[in-house]
Amino acid sequence: VQLQASGGGLVQAGGSLSLSCAASGRTFAMYNMGWFRQAPGKGRDFVAAISWSSNSTHYTDSVEGRFTISRGNAKNTVYLQMNSLKPEDTAVYYCAAKTGRIPNEYDSWGQGTQVTVSS
Repeated sequence: VQLQASGGGLVQAGGSLSLSCAASGRTFAMYNMGWFRQAPGKGRDFVAAISWSSNSTHYTDSVEGRFTISRGNAKNTVYLQMNSLKPEDTAVYYCAAKTGRIPNEYDSWGQGTQVTVSS
């Protein structure tokens, strides 16, 4: 599966951004999906995940209550709504899929979209 993230940009602290990740192929609805981020000079960290059926979502503690992950299987798209943004949310955001090619791993990654939050 090919993934393409979009929607990043520059926003002031307290503002909102909505990221999208469009997937190719007809099996998107079968995949658990996730968002990750990588801040300058740091490793890639988990942000949020959603099950294939949308029945289950998970968030890292630092974004709980501010970010919302969702998906539209008919549109082959996963979303990340980010509210009350903070400067520490500044990072490149990546979407990823668990396709099963590598068991229990996010094995397909998008190219990333830059989110910059100014103070």
